[in-house]
Amino acid sequence: MKARLDAIDWHILKELQDDGRMTNVELARRVGISAPPCLRRVRALEEAGLIQGYRTLLDEKQLGYDVTAFAMVGLHSQTEADLIAFEQTVQNWPLVRESYMLSGEVDFLLKCVSPDLQTFQNFVIRDLTAAPNVDSVRTALTIRRTKDEPVVPIEG
Repeated sequence: MKARLDAIDWHILKELQDDGRMTNVELARRVGISAPPCLRRVRALEEAGLIQGYRTLLDEKQLGYDVTAFAMVGLHSQTEADLIAFEQTVQNWPLVRESYMLSGEVDFLLKCVSPDLQTFQNFVIRDLTAAPNVDSVRTALTIRRTKDEPVVPIEG
């Protein structure tokens, strides 16, 4: 069931997506309410699971992760137990930053970052293709990022 939010809740969510570091006083000012009810609303949004956490977005290239690549993984078996086992294996691979189970020809899409091409190739050969139940792996190296919007589109 989708959450029932009023205009102030939506405004709070948008402002926090834009700047999760602002103080509650600044957030309250931006949404047009006083600080105590603003804090209560934020806590309610957190408790409802609408706000899942707060993160700092880092520039991976400046931190030495020059390669971003995608791996499209096909599994031999798609039983629920095998899918869960693969998901758990993915959790242990630091180069994999995002993982999606898909419908269609590919079972999983993995977004990976790596300091260099050799490290990514080693990961694909030593870890990914060698993982239990992996049938096929196709990879694609990114040329450049053309859009980066890691947030939910909120009108306003």
